[in-house]
Amino acid sequence: MQKRAFVQSTSATVKVFAAAGSWIESDAVAQCHQVAALDGMIHVAGMPDLHPGKGAPIGAAMASSVLYPLLVGSDIGCGIAVFPIRLKRVVPERVAARFPDLDKPVDPDDLAGADIPAGYTDSLGTVGRGNHFVELARVDGVLDAGHASRLGLSGGDLVLIVHSGSRGLGERILRAHTEVHGAGPAPDPAAYLEMHDAAVRWGALNRRLMAARVAEALGAEVTEPIVDVCHNSVEIRDGVYLHRKGAAPGDGGDVLIAGTRGTHSYLVAAHAGPEAGHSVAHGAGRKMSRADALRRGKAKHTVEELRRTPVGSLVVCGDRQLLFEEAPTAYKRIEQVIGDLVGHGLATPVVTTVPVVTYKTADLGPRKGGRR
Repeated sequence: MQKRAFVQSTSATVKVFAAAGSWIESDAVAQCHQVAALDGMIHVAGMPDLHPGKGAPIGAAMASSVLYPLLVGSDIGCGIAVFPIRLKRVVPERVAARFPDLDKPVDPDDLAGADIPAGYTDSLGTVGRGNHFVELARVDGVLDAGHASRLGLSGGDLVLIVHSGSRGLGERILRAHTEVHGAGPAPDPAAYLEMHDAAVRWGALNRRLMAARVAEALGAEVTEPIVDVCHNSVEIRDGVYLHRKGAAPGDGGDVLIAGTRGTHSYLVAAHAGPEAGHSVAHGAGRKMSRADALRRGKAKHTVEELRRTPVGSLVVCGDRQLLFEEAPTAYKRIEQVIGDLVGHGLATPVVTTVPVVTYKTADLGPRKGGRR
């Protein structure tokens, strides 16, 4: 069921930045209003990738005079980074076979002397589950040549796109809060923000470590990211707490808005104002629950069909259930999301990327054809 955007709460204001015909579930809009009714809430901005989450909408920026850890969630610091990479010859099957196992953490001995936020080494250098991924992609369309040139990007260039966050560290921070305070506000915002900021730094380090691991496995040099933007966070802005859950900062920087493993992604120049919570979308946004995607996918596709996408790329994923849950059809059309951002003056597309190999979780070994 869809609901028309541009709605007003009786408490805080609510605005959804999507066209009337765009896919926005009524449950997600209802969650925006539930959040708007919390004490201290000022404004809720829903992005065009808005969809229901656990306790709070995903794809929303929420301004409040009160800090609510639940509105950030457990994956504090989750974000997307883009790393240029140079490879002489790219054959998807060979690249997929050379991807390292990003389910196994980095050996702590290899991190001797490194500055590890919060001293947390568990799961460091791993991608995690859900919608997290590491992808070798190719720049396909150049939509703003001047801006692309400033980023050092041209058509045909290769990039690594890394989407992951703070793993168990963020979970531990949220759990410590909810076990005592539930969905309520942080009793000591400064103490929460100190832990939150460490998790954000940890997530950025995690993305860099994974990019380095992949680059080394593929025989390429490690580079600095041209984009690294966190989309699960809270900041103090204009004297209030601006919570983002599945929303990327959109106040003048560049953002990679992820499509799916079988569609384009868009790198955009973001220029969103206060009504949008200074934010833009972070991806295509789910349109099916994981249970629905699993049920419908098994009725239509085999595992092998899902390992090669409509754009000819390969998916490295040893978890069959995750293959179905994360199928491209489980998500909204990325063109709709980008079109809504452009239509509302929140972003300008710079380049599109197309997947070559997408890593979800380690492959468990040789496979044979057939329905599974």
